[in-house]
Amino acid sequence: MAAALGLLLLLGLVILYSTSAYNGEIKFGDAFYYLKKQLFATAVGMAGFYAAFRIDYHVWRRLAVPGYLAAILLSAAVLLIGEEYNGSKRWLSLGPLSFQPSEFAKVAVIIFLAHMITKNSREMGKWRVMFKILFPILPIVGLVGASNLSTAIIILGIAVILIFIASPKYGQFVFMGVLGAGFLGIFLALESYRLERIAIWRNPEDYEKGYQTLQGLYAIGSGGLFGRGLGNSVQKLGFVPEAQNDMIFSIICEELGLFGAGILLFFFLILIWRFYVTASKAADLFGSLIASGAMAHMMIQVILNISVVTNTIPNTGITLPFVSYGGTSILFLMVEMGLVFSVSSLVK
Repeated sequence: MAAALGLLLLLGLVILYSTSAYNGEIKFGDAFYYLKKQLFATAVGMAGFYAAFRIDYHVWRRLAVPGYLAAILLSAAVLLIGEEYNGSKRWLSLGPLSFQPSEFAKVAVIIFLAHMITKNSREMGKWRVMFKILFPILPIVGLVGASNLSTAIIILGIAVILIFIASPKYGQFVFMGVLGAGFLGIFLALESYRLERIAIWRNPEDYEKGYQTLQGLYAIGSGGLFGRGLGNSVQKLGFVPEAQNDMIFSIICEELGLFGAGILLFFFLILIWRFYVTASKAADLFGSLIASGAMAHMMIQVILNISVVTNTIPNTGITLPFVSYGGTSILFLMVEMGLVFSVSSLVK
């Protein structure tokens, strides 16, 4: 697990530099601009990883409820005083630094759900217990979904998977599926631009906003099996807007081809598999659920990002873990990894 994580971090930094050097030079006169910021965030994340790893993960049960309430307050603050970037209000400013509370919310929700399910483990088959665990998650889903639908889907997906793992009955999940579809429909109807994204997804060539999707597909197609070579992407030269962010997988395919992209996905699969092994052999249910939550998070986010880049689903603005540019993302991902490693250290 440590080797897979280390390789993903290293590959992520190399790919980020290759993808972002042109934008950094044009916008800031520094080809290393994005890499330096990501390196700083990764260093802080490593400190968070070490702290989470060294602290007995059982300590976090006492902070599960306060942490979740803090996530709700921060998400509400985004709607009131959040900073808007590229049409999305997702950030809180802390002096010269910006912070994305939705990334903190993912970790807080995993710990909160692990605590709640462990507390009610003997009655997980009962409907009232399922509602008791699921309903407290809906406020954070609603608050995050108001400005960041993709992260709300991830949080709801984590909740469903963890309840599914702990519940002995499967009939409940038909209801949960209907409830999830209902929430998705409400969120889509609340903002007209979300319905527009569905139209763009179906026919990107008919819309100006479909430009990014088309350029990403051109990048994937032009890479072929083995790619143009690291650093030789054409589409990152202004054709794919903000290539270092959500669309970075398209540049990976262009430079490294399907073979290189497959190797990257292989490392993700190894990491996800090791999460599964850790969850299966954890010393207790709380630890097992933390590892399962991290597994669900990683799996859902990787699938969503690649699905968006390949236009399999409408554009939702979701990053590729450890690879896409984003300081808050890498920070809380590393804290989450530290929690899983802490669980793994006590495996029976």
